[in-house]
Amino acid sequence: MSHVGTRPRHDGLRPVHIVQGEQYVTDDPEVVLTTLLGSCVAACLRDPVAGIGGMNHFLLPGVDPSKGDADSVRYGVHAMELLVNALLSQGARRERLEGKLFGGARLITGLTDVGEMNATFAEQFMRREGLSNIGGSLRGDAGRRIQFWPVSGRARQVLLPKDTQEVFAREKTIRAPKPAADTGALELF
Repeated sequence: MSHVGTRPRHDGLRPVHIVQGEQYVTDDPEVVLTTLLGSCVAACLRDPVAGIGGMNHFLLPGVDPSKGDADSVRYGVHAMELLVNALLSQGARRERLEGKLFGGARLITGLTDVGEMNATFAEQFMRREGLSNIGGSLRGDAGRRIQFWPVSGRARQVLLPKDTQEVFAREKTIRAPKPAADTGALELF
């Protein structure tokens, strides 16, 4: 699902939660984008000159041709293209886009490391597309709560305690293709 925000006036910050397969782009300085991540990855991209930014949240790196178009929003290739295109359509310039990548944890041992696959895909996508990767936090073994202020570029991460892994129980059912830290808070500016 794709969203593009406008700039309505109101008091205080307005949180917008992004779930798997969604993205949101806005130029509203009062919006803070939030998500919860396990092995999934969220890309937080912005154009600092245009004052516009956005976030996506994807479940798997590549496209599974057997799933068809209905599930394509779950995949990194599609999610990244949608986010970049939404930013460009709202006035961002590709050469100015900068990003922070979060997620890609290994929450379940003994199975394919989907988190590593997602993290590697996101880094490679940024390099391949010539997008500046200026920070974030990928990999590890803990879930994360992410906040991103898309206009300023500020990001905040809180690592979730290991005993909250039931939040990510759904990830145990993921059938991924074969592969081709510490608890605390981190704030990036």
